Amino acid sequence: MSEYSGMTVAELKEILKEKGLPLSGKKADLISRLEEAADESDDIEDEVVEELDEDDDFDDFDDEDEDWDDEEYVHTAKQKPELDDETKAALDARKAQNKVQPKFRRQEWYRYKRLSRTGWKRPRGDDSSQRKNRKYRSPLVRVGYGKIAAVRNLHPSGFKEVLVHRPEDLDDIDPAVEAARIGGTVGGRKRVHIHERADELGIRVLNRRRGL
Repeated sequence: MSEYSGMTVAELKEILKEKGLPLSGKKADLISRLEEAADESDDIEDEVVEELDEDDDFDDFDDEDEDWDDEEYVHTAKQKPELDDETKAALDARKAQNKVQPKFRRQEWYRYKRLSRTGWKRPRGDDSSQRKNRKYRSPLVRVGYGKIAAVRNLHPSGFKEVLVHRPEDLDDIDPAVEAARIGGTVGGRKRVHIHERADELGIRVLNRRRGL
């Protein structure tokens, strides 16, 4: 009996998601997919062990005989924008404002779970306690909560965000003051090309995905 038989579909899909496998199909399909992946991983481990047993020349290895590419293991710091003192001061002031700013909640967010996940919406109704701005209700969005206009719409790092959908869109970006944000509809294959092109141009990608 398989170890996955006693699991629910949700648990099986969670394991498949961690392994990067498809989530479609019935429960039997999910179990068979996990078992096949486990068998393949076991075969790979056996092959690696056999290769290590056959190779007895590890003590004679000379570092000078091979050219190793150490760049893959070197941590690369994220690009920083070129900002003047006034902009840096404005960003620090905005950060301090964000710490004391209340969290704006939608009306009756505590009563319905779906409302707690949504953003702000102006309260309506003649008897609305939030619209009347009573103290025991969430605060209203007002002009007084506005941030410094000089750094409005800037990323917390100080970059100006530029939405890109193709590697060619990176050619118009100034790496000194602008950073790229990949569109949500961009697929994984094209996203890899955008990452590679951004690294060539020295452009920071704000929503870079790990593992690509």
